[in-house]
Amino acid sequence: MANELSSAFPVLGIAAWSGTGKTTLLEKLLPLLGEQGLKVAVIKHAHHSFEVDQPGKDSFKLRSAGAAPVLVASRQRFALMQETPKQEEPDLVQLIAMMEPHKPDLVIVEGFKSWPIPKLVLYRDGIGDPAILTGPWVEAVAIGPSTAIELPVSVSQLDLDDSDAIARWIVAWTSAKMEP
Repeated sequence: MANELSSAFPVLGIAAWSGTGKTTLLEKLLPLLGEQGLKVAVIKHAHHSFEVDQPGKDSFKLRSAGAAPVLVASRQRFALMQETPKQEEPDLVQLIAMMEPHKPDLVIVEGFKSWPIPKLVLYRDGIGDPAILTGPWVEAVAIGPSTAIELPVSVSQLDLDDSDAIARWIVAWTSAKMEP
């Protein structure tokens, strides 16, 4: 985290404890944000090893043989795979820089709770520590109806179950960040 984060587009972290519904909410938000004309990229943190390739495929064999990176491309999509065996955690600064050529209007970062980036925090009672709702990088919180918390005036409070209202907040926040 030593690198300073700067980019040509707004970056918004979606932070929440596992089981809160980050991915479910993003599945609802992304089409709504697209309808508002926003081109949104997502960087998702995984806390475990994962494969986007399949054993037996040529690209898997080439990567296993030491090619780094491997780029697989077709008419429909491409995937860039890079091994990072000596890396403790992904470097968000490097990942955001990889988004630059795609010229998104907004990059949503799922996870990376400890990175100093503006955040929309999701919280449900009984899931994780409510301290996640505080901190200098929290721009808004989306909470369930039974959650009672006092927030600073500068932090917007949203209904976790109202994806339309959350999308409107993200559009307004993005617009404000894109102004000169």
